[in-house]
Amino acid sequence: MMGFQVYITKDKKQMSQVAAQIVLGQILSFIPSEEKEKMVLGLATGSTPTGLYDIIASNQHLFDAQRIVSFNLDEYVGLPGATPEERARHPESYAHFMSEQLFQKLTPSFTKTFIPQGTKVAEERLIQELGSHKDDPSYYELKGTDFGKAVSIPDTTLSDYLSWIKREILDGYEELIRSYGGIDLQVVGVGEKGHIGFHECGIPLEERMLLVKLDESTIQNAVKDGHFSSVEESPHYAISMGAGLVYEASLILLLANGERKRETIAGSLLGPVTCNLPISFSQEYAKKGKMIYIVDELAAKDILGKESILSSKEIYVSNLR
Repeated sequence: MMGFQVYITKDKKQMSQVAAQIVLGQILSFIPSEEKEKMVLGLATGSTPTGLYDIIASNQHLFDAQRIVSFNLDEYVGLPGATPEERARHPESYAHFMSEQLFQKLTPSFTKTFIPQGTKVAEERLIQELGSHKDDPSYYELKGTDFGKAVSIPDTTLSDYLSWIKREILDGYEELIRSYGGIDLQVVGVGEKGHIGFHECGIPLEERMLLVKLDESTIQNAVKDGHFSSVEESPHYAISMGAGLVYEASLILLLANGERKRETIAGSLLGPVTCNLPISFSQEYAKKGKMIYIVDELAAKDILGKESILSSKEIYVSNLR
């Protein structure tokens, strides 16, 4: 079923319950076939989906986790640690987050769990490589109109290190997703400025796998929210699925709660499709796929009372408050 549905809930708890009902329904309705042996879930990190993950874990008796493969959206580059393994175990790594919030709660866990290999990239070497070849498109280019930029690496890059990142970390992850037949259900949150994963505002919407120089506000928010003690300690780069890849999933479930998301949610539904607000691409995606927003009433404040405008765009609102 194609289309765009918005569910408005009274709070984050109800948001998580509605999301879990949809996710569990999709899992239970999946029928393995020769073409698609495993259901493929796309997963997000952050505080928004934690309630959803708790409900999935507490209902694991309903489904066979060994029939599920998961792919996460993103991972930091530049976490503390001398080795990739140490960086992956860092409390702020998304590998650690997913293990704590979901994977280790499942017995057994999903048959395979994949997270972009940002922890394999040595940040100091990356910064040195980028600095040594600044403004030289034969090595790389920066794409984006805002402070966050995609480091676009050509296939013909003259840098062995950047070539390795493109081949193994970026293209390799996309190929893994393709090898499992693509993502069936993608869960996403949304940043205050409307980014998905680390597809920062201003980065072209067609970008697929990204090496990202993070927006200053993204870095500052990570410090403000207590994830890192200072801007200097916070990672300045990340590996992320881009909108061009995220919006290939069969079903996308976007969750948002809280006052900080209200302008972003309204802009993505009522405004134009623009790379300056990456989740606005949801409007375009819904013409061929199924898009579901589940937002609490605080995040929905600026769309309440505008249901007629939304319905004219074929966006249908269900108020569950």
